[in-house]
Amino acid sequence: MTGAFLVRVLISAVIIALIALIGRRWPGLGGVIASVPLVSTLGMIWLWHDTQDRELVASYATAAFWYFLPTIPMFLLIPALLRNGTSFWVSLAAGLGLTVILYLLTAALLARFDVRI
Repeated sequence: MTGAFLVRVLISAVIIALIALIGRRWPGLGGVIASVPLVSTLGMIWLWHDTQDRELVASYATAAFWYFLPTIPMFLLIPALLRNGTSFWVSLAAGLGLTVILYLLTAALLARFDVRI
C-alpha cells in the first residue's frame, strides 16, 4: 500500500466517524451531512488526482447519478420497517436488498435506452 492510499483511507474514515458522532447528538445534522455525496465527491477527487482525465471523471459522475436514484427507496424503507418494529439488521438487509434489485432494474432499463454507464 502506498502512502497516498493510506492518506485517502484515513481521510475517508475520519469523515465517516465524524458523521456518526454528529448523528448521535444531532440526528438531523448528521443526516444532512451524510446526504451530501461525500463518497462520490471523494471518489471524483481521488480519480482526478490520479488521472487528470476529464472524460473518465465525467463518466464516473454520470454513473454515480444514475446509480444514486435506485438508492432513494432504501432511505424510505428502512425507517418504515424500524418504526413498525422490525429489527435493525432485518431492516438494513431489506433496504440493501431492495437497492440491489433496483440497481439491476436501473442497469437493464438504461441498457434498453442505450444509455452507457
